[in-house]
Amino acid sequence: MKFLTDEQLAELSPAETASFPSPVPTQIVSSDEYLPVPQTDKQRQVEARLKEMSSRLARRQGLSRRRFFQTASGMAASFVAMNEVFGPVFDATPAEAATPELANERAAALSGQFIIDGHTHFLRDDTRLAGFAKMRNAFGKLGWNKELTGEQTLDDLKFTNYIKEVYMDSDTKVALLSNSPSDIPQDWFIPQAVVFETRAKVNKEAGSRRMLAHFTITPGQPGWLDQVDQAIEVYKPDSWKGYTVGDNTHKELAHWPWHADDEKLMYPFYEKAAKAGIKNVCIHKGLFAPGVEKQFPRLRPYADVSDIGKAAKDWPQLNFLVYHSAYRWVGGNPADGMAEFDQTGRSSWTSDLAEIPEKYGVTNVYGDLGQIFAWTAVAEPRLAAALMGMLIKGLGADHVLWGTDAVWTGAPQWQIEGLRRLEIPEDMQKKYGFAPLGPADGPVKRAIFAGNSARLYNYDQHAALPGADRFAQLKADYLAAGGGRSNLRYGYVRNSA
Repeated sequence: MKFLTDEQLAELSPAETASFPSPVPTQIVSSDEYLPVPQTDKQRQVEARLKEMSSRLARRQGLSRRRFFQTASGMAASFVAMNEVFGPVFDATPAEAATPELANERAAALSGQFIIDGHTHFLRDDTRLAGFAKMRNAFGKLGWNKELTGEQTLDDLKFTNYIKEVYMDSDTKVALLSNSPSDIPQDWFIPQAVVFETRAKVNKEAGSRRMLAHFTITPGQPGWLDQVDQAIEVYKPDSWKGYTVGDNTHKELAHWPWHADDEKLMYPFYEKAAKAGIKNVCIHKGLFAPGVEKQFPRLRPYADVSDIGKAAKDWPQLNFLVYHSAYRWVGGNPADGMAEFDQTGRSSWTSDLAEIPEKYGVTNVYGDLGQIFAWTAVAEPRLAAALMGMLIKGLGADHVLWGTDAVWTGAPQWQIEGLRRLEIPEDMQKKYGFAPLGPADGPVKRAIFAGNSARLYNYDQHAALPGADRFAQLKADYLAAGGGRSNLRYGYVRNSA
């Protein structure tokens, strides 16, 4: 199954072999749902500076460049190179990149930071979505877990690699496993039952509550409310997930798009969710660039957030978690998103989301950072800062939620480091009234990384993660054995001109 034409695919190459394996991506990586934009001039400059810097520093530290990129100094070097090209947006210094002791001290001090990734994915073993699952044997025989050793032939976006990328290769402590539905049953990312079998398996193996899970709703489809009843009784999901465009995988089909404020269709569901005490309703919004609108114009009215305010006001006992913060431009040209903000001070449709609390007088609307942060941080870091500013200004720092959409863009550690180091430039703070983000372990970033999700999911860190569970022990053994990030991304990059 693929979504791009053969002619379009001829313009692309597999990201894991064609993109520069730096700690932070130096060009946009996509699935085969849309064409990635070519590497920009500034991204080429970042890559060139990083190649020169890493070669020099790796030799000085007695490392190969690949191994240097797996170190804390290598991660810092990526952000130093980005600052040199895009301006000082990230808290990173040449001294940190050049001094392993300094970089390691910082990384160690932050490694225990509580991080809940509220937006992750992997694919079923029998997936037909071949573009999501490029084959490689990179995981290999690490000797640190019998179940995860041996010659691996599973796709990178499936369960085995998910465990490595999310829990071993990043500071993530808890992950929420999401899903994506399809009007074609075989093309769901994961069968509903497998989502909850995976949650049970992970938590059993970890000996703690390391994974949360969505039940994905399909409003309008025959029997969908009966499935909700079954989910409440059998699966006991941590939250709900829905796509208002309907079938996001096969937009050309999408027989059942819906609006969140459809009283006849949705309010009976909200009543069931509220009665069951499963109060978090996660709704995919945005990721609908003008090119996508041109291809699927009938779905455009379902992609924005015009239906969220009324639903939130009518159901104050529920929480509406807007995934991707409704950011429109993923799949489009990042420069267009930057230009929109520079010219108007707004960003479609994230600005609309941020204005909902004041417009509707509600406090139960939240913004998720999945994809929105990854796309903007690597292509237009000032736009990443602006989006953080507008979300915090409008929704409040206590209503912005960490999510990475891993593992599409590889291990989420580079995104974690990106937010830890990001600061809104002073000129932007003054012009738009944005508050500073503060230090990596300051109150704003602590809230975004975990505090807000912990509150929503009634997650008591000390009760749920008592001491060193088996995943913590496993990670310690893995790192002691020399394990490290692959710095690979999955999917496609645009070929050079």
